[in-house]
Amino acid sequence: MSPLPPKPVPRAPRVSLWRHLRLFRADILSAQPARLYRAWMAEFRTPFFHSFLLNDPKLVRLVLQERPRDFPKSDRIGAGLRPLLGNSVFLTNGATWERQRRIIDPAFEGGRLKESLPAMRAAGEAAVTRLAPLADGRTVEIEEMASHAAADVIFRTLFSIPIEHEVASETFHAFRAHQRSQPLLNLAAFLRGPRWMPRLFSRETRATARRIRALIAGLVEDRAAEIAAGRAPPDLATKIMTTPDPETGETFTPEEMVDQVAIFFLAGHETSASALGWALYLLATHPEVQERAAGEARGAARLSDMRLIRDVFREALRLYPPVPMMVREAGREERFRERKVRRGAQLVLSPWHLHRHERFWDDPDGFDPDRWNRAEGRESARAAYMPFSAGPRVCPGAGFAMAEAAVLLAALLGRFRFEAVAGDEPVPVAHLTVRARDGIRLRVTERG
Repeated sequence: MSPLPPKPVPRAPRVSLWRHLRLFRADILSAQPARLYRAWMAEFRTPFFHSFLLNDPKLVRLVLQERPRDFPKSDRIGAGLRPLLGNSVFLTNGATWERQRRIIDPAFEGGRLKESLPAMRAAGEAAVTRLAPLADGRTVEIEEMASHAAADVIFRTLFSIPIEHEVASETFHAFRAHQRSQPLLNLAAFLRGPRWMPRLFSRETRATARRIRALIAGLVEDRAAEIAAGRAPPDLATKIMTTPDPETGETFTPEEMVDQVAIFFLAGHETSASALGWALYLLATHPEVQERAAGEARGAARLSDMRLIRDVFREALRLYPPVPMMVREAGREERFRERKVRRGAQLVLSPWHLHRHERFWDDPDGFDPDRWNRAEGRESARAAYMPFSAGPRVCPGAGFAMAEAAVLLAALLGRFRFEAVAGDEPVPVAHLTVRARDGIRLRVTERG
């Protein structure tokens, strides 16, 4: 019998406020009590904020789909990300967000996704080439490999350059340093205040954010010149930079484009790398599923041929959603499940808890990619599965991410076998995304 995938140990039912805040800052997953895996709703009060965690599908649907304008994104987490993301579509609300989506969404429409597949396949082949010299039975840090591959996809599809390009490589390494220095929550998450209020970012967080944005600005400036000269490649950057807002006719300014590229890199690289690393770990601990997926990979010519591989990725997203929690704010007084919700209260929608909720899922902590072919699994997904959010704010790159994952997994599984290392189980924690605290190490060998 295969072991259950690792899961953070929940905190004790009652802890002091100081202990709770320390746990919260270190890792929001283990800072939560076990009851949230069964609760429909939970209320939390601290001197800093009043929040409600919502697991009731009716409330989740109300907030994300039926009345999204009444529940804007909270700035508590966003304020901690602004040094890197600026005023990107991930952080904005209202008319600004609506304008940004009108410009961005056309680049990710289904028909245009096919245009990115050659770049994804090239990144998959490059990942295989980089891993091949290490595939002699030695232990490899898989998260680093997954990050490299996902970053390669982003640079190839956005700017038509591989990760080995000097600017792409420097951006990738600066982002890795930024991730290590930036907790998911900083002072801004607890103390509300105006934009000018000091947020106590570390020196390294500010320095790496400035460097990443400067590198992106250089890429945007070069692409603008290529567009003006009529020799820009038809990649995502060109499409977004040349798409006018259908209501105003205006395109993104260079500064706005830097903001958007920063979130594309975070969402398209960091989240994909997180899910890819966990998918490979889950396959390593379930060798029978890995062999089935490897057989499918060797015979797959199209995305439609990769049903099991895509289901493996769906299951990895269920167990380890890259963005574990989303925070909205009550724009007016509400009443949820007979409780008063004051204006300004924080509303937490937690893919982490919904995806493992004991009332929705059969064997909620188990790895079972075949659940996606059963009626009960599909029904659970309709009620409690949202790795890319839902409603108007659903991630515009969701289809892109699913295609990228299938292409990369197929390339790697078709060439290599991945095995778990005894006594070296990864511990999931939430930083910018759900990662392993000390990395994911797997033994890699060539397939015969």
